[in-house]
Amino acid sequence: MTTPRPWVMLGVGMVAQVAGTILANTSIFLIPYLHLERGLSLAHAGVLAAAPLAGTMISLVAWGAVVDRIGERLSLTIGLVLVTVAGFAAVLASGSYVGLGVCWFLGGIGAASTNSASGRLVVGWFPANRRGVAMGIRQTALPLGVGLAALIVPTTAEAAGLRAALVVPAIICAVAAVLTAVLVVDPPRPTREEAADLGQLDNPYRGSLTLGRIHVASMLLVVPQFTVWTYMLVWLIDERGWSSGAAGALVAVTQLGGAAGRIAVGWWSDRAGSRLGPMRVVAVAALATMLLLGLVEDTALAVVVIVVATVVTVADNGLAFTAVAELGGPYWSGRAMGVQNTGQYLASTLVPPLVGATIAGQGYGFAFAAVAVFPLLAIPLIPVRG
Repeated sequence: MTTPRPWVMLGVGMVAQVAGTILANTSIFLIPYLHLERGLSLAHAGVLAAAPLAGTMISLVAWGAVVDRIGERLSLTIGLVLVTVAGFAAVLASGSYVGLGVCWFLGGIGAASTNSASGRLVVGWFPANRRGVAMGIRQTALPLGVGLAALIVPTTAEAAGLRAALVVPAIICAVAAVLTAVLVVDPPRPTREEAADLGQLDNPYRGSLTLGRIHVASMLLVVPQFTVWTYMLVWLIDERGWSSGAAGALVAVTQLGGAAGRIAVGWWSDRAGSRLGPMRVVAVAALATMLLLGLVEDTALAVVVIVVATVVTVADNGLAFTAVAELGGPYWSGRAMGVQNTGQYLASTLVPPLVGATIAGQGYGFAFAAVAVFPLLAIPLIPVRG
């Protein structure tokens, strides 16, 4: 049997991640439609938008254990089939907000499979000295998926209505499920006996706070990232007077910038021989950017600053994810990545309703500046030494 090419495995894993991300973020990019066309308050629309994030959050560790047990190919295929079914069910339930919330919640559960499984493909098929760049490329699937969702969902909803905006992500997920089932090959790993001799079966959380500190720092750093992701589109439309198409196009372009930023910091971490040193620098940049955005929110400069914030606030994810995978090893990385993502999704789930309520009460400028406290708290937690 021919050994699969690592870059092919990376590409298929990215397709799976992009598809799951599009469906998981469909609810977020329907906030303008639900708020401006159907009259939902930002707080209520934010609660509905949090449904897929909640589904993802509660299932990440379980999916990590599944990946550790049955491998990447089956995990990805099963997860994407669930996402596809939930996506088409949402079309049928589009007349009910409760029904939409349930379908998006189930879609989030299925999409969670792509987080650990696609990351494991990179860790398994790429050597350590190329892993930073490879994982950085893999991590671009998230902003690319968000960018595509921003481009597709609001414009489709505006042009053809809610049901059409729900059908397209479901079709994308169906295609990704087929590609994954056909093309993915699980990477090799040592037998349990060999892993035991190397200490790779030992619990990496026992006797060390390193993984725990990375998890907590990542939870804090995801708050400004998700604040910008969730409310940039509606801010451009509602406060700056942009059309849905123009605002969605800018969000999509900024996601491409975020993708490039992830690759760049991955390359930097390979050259520096450290994932966590660059991660701390990114945290400092996120702090400065969100403070500036809050200060200039009511000026023309704010559009430029929010574009920069979109790039800066996503750059740490690949670094943290790579560090967690490397520290977890071949028999713990699935669960460790599940814990990592659970913390981030817990924070992400709270962002839409809480930041939405803050915006409603205090305005966008106050809300953007307030979330700068989270990278401030994260900076000393990042374990650069050890």
